[in-house]
Amino acid sequence: MAESFKNLETKLIHAGEPEPRVGGAVSMPIFQSANFEFAGETSYHEIKYIRLNNTPNHAVLHKKLAAAENAEAALVTGSGMAAITTSLLSVLSAGDHLLIQDTLYGGTHDFITKDLPTFGIEYDFIDADDPDSWKKKLRASTKAIYVETMTNPLMQVADLRAVVDFARINLLVSFIDNTFASPVNFRPAEWGFDISLHSCTKYLNGHSDIVAGAAIGGAELIEKVTHKLNRLGGTLDPHACFLLHRGIKTLSLRVKYQNKSAFDIARFMEKHPAVATVNYPGLESHPRHLRARELFDGFSGMLSFELKGGLPAAGRFIERASLSIHAPSLGGVETLVTRPATTSHSGMLPEDRRRLGITDGLIRVSVGIEATEDIIGDFEQALRG
Repeated sequence: MAESFKNLETKLIHAGEPEPRVGGAVSMPIFQSANFEFAGETSYHEIKYIRLNNTPNHAVLHKKLAAAENAEAALVTGSGMAAITTSLLSVLSAGDHLLIQDTLYGGTHDFITKDLPTFGIEYDFIDADDPDSWKKKLRASTKAIYVETMTNPLMQVADLRAVVDFARINLLVSFIDNTFASPVNFRPAEWGFDISLHSCTKYLNGHSDIVAGAAIGGAELIEKVTHKLNRLGGTLDPHACFLLHRGIKTLSLRVKYQNKSAFDIARFMEKHPAVATVNYPGLESHPRHLRARELFDGFSGMLSFELKGGLPAAGRFIERASLSIHAPSLGGVETLVTRPATTSHSGMLPEDRRRLGITDGLIRVSVGIEATEDIIGDFEQALRG
């Protein structure tokens, strides 16, 4: 953690940078070398080698990400799912039990429900908004609890304070996927979470041109995740490290703009007669708006909504919208629209999606950095007819 830098914006630029700068280069060079000369390392995990995620490009990112969330340590991975799966497998083993939020990113849901059981690991879903119900599902074998800062795609806000308290009292490792919020809006270590997870593909990189992940938290836990990753091989390529490093430097500028833009778009959509519901924690109509205000510095550039015309109307909207791009993923400089039932949550059974409130007609929007009035104008014309 770079304690000499007080503000996030400064940390994003300067934390972790090599001193002195490599060859005087202001921009961190790409170390496109698979291996490095032996320097007397005494541990396998200290040998400089790309698969061990410890090249100079990796080292800078680790320090910068840890500083961004005021945590002790960080680790970058080859994808967000590599960060999630490796972190969970670093804490859980055969016979263990996991408590998980009932509304999760589809890839996480599929890994937990389809893959963890093959390792002999059991799980139970919890209503993350109802702490009184969690004790009933706690077992002697429960080792961890897993939630999202803002859920994908319904933008729900769990009782995150209660999650941390419950984990501490019951000696559980607390995981949180902080992708939707980013360190600009929420820094899990400050609230007592053990491991913060990111798909760096999204806001941290911000340019829709790489796939990467990160785990951020206490030094001891991150070391365990690092050793597991070294064996599983979810490495981030040095060139992708360079692009992520570059993208992170503008994170605060991008996300603060996207926060404001998404809020204005959500207010417009909420008032439009063709719109049935809007999911955005910045709106006073959101059921956990007050909680979101207490927890977050901003409400994200993500929102979702349903139209009164259901699935047919959703299809027409996406087809008519000309400025936004119909594509999966999120957090980039371009505004993206998608139906989670066909992309991020397509691996779930239809009845499971419906039970959680993810309808076939639900549209998720990742607000980019275009002029807000242009996005609103495009959405307005797409809603006609």
